[in-house]
Amino acid sequence: MENQISTIAVLGAGTMGRGIAHVCAQAGYQTHLYDTSAEALKKAEASIHKNLAKGVELKKVDPQVAERARQSLGLYDNLLDAVERADLVIESVPESIQLKIETFRSVALHAPEHALFASNTSALSITEMAAATGRPERFAGMHFFNPVHVMKLIELIRGLETSQETIDALRAVGERMGKEIVVVNEAPGFVTSRINALIGNEAFRMLQEGVASAEDIDKALKLGLNHPMGPFEMVDLVGLDVRLSILEFLHRSLGEAYRPNQILVQHVRAGRLGRKVGRGVYTYDENGERIKA
Repeated sequence: MENQISTIAVLGAGTMGRGIAHVCAQAGYQTHLYDTSAEALKKAEASIHKNLAKGVELKKVDPQVAERARQSLGLYDNLLDAVERADLVIESVPESIQLKIETFRSVALHAPEHALFASNTSALSITEMAAATGRPERFAGMHFFNPVHVMKLIELIRGLETSQETIDALRAVGERMGKEIVVVNEAPGFVTSRINALIGNEAFRMLQEGVASAEDIDKALKLGLNHPMGPFEMVDLVGLDVRLSILEFLHRSLGEAYRPNQILVQHVRAGRLGRKVGRGVYTYDENGERIKA
C-alpha cells in the first residue's frame, strides 16, 4: 500500500504540523499543508525553508533534496482542496477530541476512498477518532515528536479496528522519512506521553516543595540520568497548556497519579505557556533563545 502513497495532506500549520509537513516533503511526498489561518501557513513555510537551509548548511541535507522538498510543499486554506487528492491525511490540530472528531468527519467527506488517516495526538483515543471517519480499519495514530525534523521516533498507535495493512503502510512512510517506529496498542497516553507526563509532573512537585531550583532539576536529569533535555526545558518546548491538557486526560483515565500539579495549572492560567509565547518556566527572547536569569 505504501508504494501507492504519493500525496500527503497535513492538517494544522502549528509547530507539529509544520514539522510533519517538512519531513513529508523532504521524504519526496507531494505535501499539502492545510490551515484556516493564512498567517500560520506563511509562518510555517518560512520555518520549513529555514530548517531546510540549516540542514544544507550543516551538510545533513543534500541541496537537491532540500530544493525538491521546497517544490513539493503546497499551502492550502481550503480543506477540500487539501485532501481531495491525498493518499494519506495526517491530522495535527489542537489536542481536543471534539475538534479532532469534527475534523475527521469533514475529511472523510472529501478524501479519496483509498486514503489512509492518521492522528498526531499524543494521548487521545484513536478508536474514537477512527469511528468518525466511517473507515476505522484505515485509521491509526502517528505520534511524532518535536522538533519533528530532528527527533527520530514515531509511535504508531493501533486502534480497535486498525488493519495490519494500514500499520504496515504507515510504518513504511515513517521509515522513508528516516524515522524509527514503535507500534503501540491504544492506551491513554500511549508509551511516551504516559511516562513523560509523570516525570514532568513530579518535577513541578519537587519545585513546589523547594527540593531544588528548576535549573538544577533540569541539570540533574540531564547529567545524572542522561536525558537530552530537562523536564522544564521539555515542557517549555512542548507547551505548558499542551502538557496540562494531557495530564487532565490521563488523570480522568488513569487516576490520581496524573493529577496536574498546581504550579503547572497556575502557569497556564497566567498565560505562561512556554517558548511559543516567550515565557513558561523560563523566559525566552524573540528568537526563542532562553534568557539566563
